[in-house]
Amino acid sequence: MSFKVDLNSDIGESFGAYKLGMDEEIVKYISSANIACGFHAGDPLVMDRTVMHCSNNGVAVGAHPGFPDLIGFGRRNLDASFDEVKAYVIYQIGALKAFAEARGLRLQHVKAHGALYNMAAVDEKIALAIAEAIAAVDSRLICVGMAGTAMERAAEKVGLKFACEVFADRNLNPDGTLVSRKLPGAMIHDEEVACARVLKMIKEGVVEAVDGTLLKVRVDTICVHGDNPKAVEFAKKLKMTLEENSVEVLPMGRFL
Repeated sequence: MSFKVDLNSDIGESFGAYKLGMDEEIVKYISSANIACGFHAGDPLVMDRTVMHCSNNGVAVGAHPGFPDLIGFGRRNLDASFDEVKAYVIYQIGALKAFAEARGLRLQHVKAHGALYNMAAVDEKIALAIAEAIAAVDSRLICVGMAGTAMERAAEKVGLKFACEVFADRNLNPDGTLVSRKLPGAMIHDEEVACARVLKMIKEGVVEAVDGTLLKVRVDTICVHGDNPKAVEFAKKLKMTLEENSVEVLPMGRFL
């Protein structure tokens, strides 16, 4: 039996004179990119350059909107209203969409970043604001989030396609949410363990939480991080492992 899956990475996170991540390398091993839109990271030149790297490597592009929080890298919860969240997301999608179209690409998806992503997983109002924003810009865009969350329900409510995302190097709580980066054990550092875990999620539809609980999971896209040399090697290894185990890696828009 063959499987299809997307590999995504959060990139375009440099800002002005500050370089973050190894975008030129990670795009060689992923099929979709979530590109920062200037609120939590990125700037116009970085956005354009990142879209160019994706175009040159056949990588589909998506917007990665976050809270307007450069200092906190978008990882701090913001007490924003429904209308504010919706406007933030529309603004950022619009910016990235323009850069994509300027280089002859169509925006494929939208994936919220950091605190906005985590809050949308459990807060119905924030999730609906994001979903309505995506649909308002382009109802063909795929909404990316974790399965069984408020984000998935909101996407369904407004009629968006939804890509269920899992994380290759993050541990889960028993309720299916991500273990906070502030806690020990949030990250999985052993590449062999991470690859085996991903394969189990794809082929068996289950993943083990930090307390040993087995959780059901659906996998459309896998997030790999690309902000250090080791992460790039891991992305390369994960892609190779998937392909060696009859899992085809391609942009989510080609099978959803």
